Amino acid sequence: MEIIKYQEKYKDQIIDLILHIQNEEAKINLSIEEQPDLLNITEFYEKDGGQFWLAIDKDDVIGTIGFMNYGNNNAVLKKFFVRADCRKRKVGLALYETLYIYLKENDYKQILLDTPSVAKQSHSFYEKAGFRKTVKSQLPFSYDYPDRDSLLYLLSI
Repeated sequence: MEIIKYQEKYKDQIIDLILHIQNEEAKINLSIEEQPDLLNITEFYEKDGGQFWLAIDKDDVIGTIGFMNYGNNNAVLKKFFVRADCRKRKVGLALYETLYIYLKENDYKQILLDTPSVAKQSHSFYEKAGFRKTVKSQLPFSYDYPDRDSLLYLLSI
């Protein structure tokens, strides 16, 4: 397995992986139309200083993680997904460490994320990594997210 920056040739695999996890596993029922960032990762992530990484194994996408730059050294973690059969292989940890090191080296101060309330395993991961639950009224910057049953987490770096 290797962690690489986004490459367009993996776009369809990324979309398939994320939609499968969201809709088949978590039953969130999000369409691709509700996630235009997946159709143009370069525009949504990289253009404004964010990044998007892939975990690749034998040319297959087995995980994703990205962040959007929200200015003033604030990042929003996005699209953190790992294929079910790879979750015990520390793929998620490798992706998260890549993101965290990048943010720390580039003087980011905070990472925000929203996650579906049904994603209990994800909540445990975030809490072990030092994220703390918060509410929209206590966010240090403006952040709009889809109207769904989500929890907000914040980490100071």
